[in-house]
Amino acid sequence: MSEQRRDRLDQPREPGRVQLPKFDPEAFGRWSESIARYMGTAKFIVYMTVVIAAWFAWNTLAPERLRFDPYTFTFLTLILSLQASYAAPLILLAQNRQADRDRLVMEEDRRRAAMQKADTEFLAREIAALRIALGEVATRDFLRSELSRLADELDEAALRREKRARQDWEEEHS
Repeated sequence: MSEQRRDRLDQPREPGRVQLPKFDPEAFGRWSESIARYMGTAKFIVYMTVVIAAWFAWNTLAPERLRFDPYTFTFLTLILSLQASYAAPLILLAQNRQADRDRLVMEEDRRRAAMQKADTEFLAREIAALRIALGEVATRDFLRSELSRLADELDEAALRREKRARQDWEEEHS
């Protein structure tokens, strides 16, 4: 009896089912992105050009018995087709992962923009309320003019009192 079956006796095994190895999709995605990034560099193109040029040179200039892929370069065509057949899905997978990241970034940007808009609207309402409240508050110029007017009134009242006090004194001493 296998170890797996002993662990899960409550579930029957599926007959004839092949168990494929498990892999981490995130690790595979990162690996495919690194390959796609490398394949999109000038370094990769230069290396591929050097390899293909060496392949051509070897299979055209080497002695007949040492050539492994004669003139039509069938094996080279097969190798390049195999590379393309693996490269295309890896590049698509990397693009899909990038699109998912872009979508998440865009959603986060939208959320932040909505929060900033709400904050801006709140601040605009607060500023409007402050302006209304300030309309009811005395300004510096208003206070100065009122204080100046009061000082003038007090000076006039003091002059009247002084005048009255003089008149009263003159009446008493005359």
